[in-house]
Amino acid sequence: MDSTAELTSDTADLLAADLTDGFTELVRLHASAVHAFLLRISGSPTVADDLGQDTFLKAYTALRDYPPERRRALRPRAWLLVIAANTWRNHVRTAARHPVAAAPVEESCVALSDGSPGPEERAANALDRDVLTTALLELPEQQRIAVVLRHVIGMSYAEAAQVLDCPVGTVKAQVSRGLARLREVVGPAAVTWQEARGA
Repeated sequence: MDSTAELTSDTADLLAADLTDGFTELVRLHASAVHAFLLRISGSPTVADDLGQDTFLKAYTALRDYPPERRRALRPRAWLLVIAANTWRNHVRTAARHPVAAAPVEESCVALSDGSPGPEERAANALDRDVLTTALLELPEQQRIAVVLRHVIGMSYAEAAQVLDCPVGTVKAQVSRGLARLREVVGPAAVTWQEARGA
């Protein structure tokens, strides 16, 4: 059993035994993945924060009604990202009915430490990341979500298919189309995901 599967099993067992402690662990382990997903599909840290809180509130509300055996059977990361994706879709529908001005994409600053890139390299990386983030926001929603799940969150195609509730082949096609469109906009060298993953 790999370490990811062990973490999933341990978290699900803890959720089944003690909802309060299990949920705390669920948030600790998966809050950054939920936030990264919502940030990359929305382009707004504020929206990502708000929708992340909604995601975990909905998750906790659902878990209270689940019997222990259902909590134990959960695949927590995929389950949370299904909730996050649905929360995003509800937000988009609401925003379409009540449009407001979008906030610009912001990136958090990372403190320099020994061995870190210098200011010039950090500025170039930030510019590449901003260009990539902007291009990502121009993809159709299904392609954007598939690319984010696969290349930002690092999910397997099978996990992404579970989140998107579609066949693995469909996810592969959406990722392939999304990456092709990104390469058209920003060029092949700029489509890298090391910088995108930590946000």
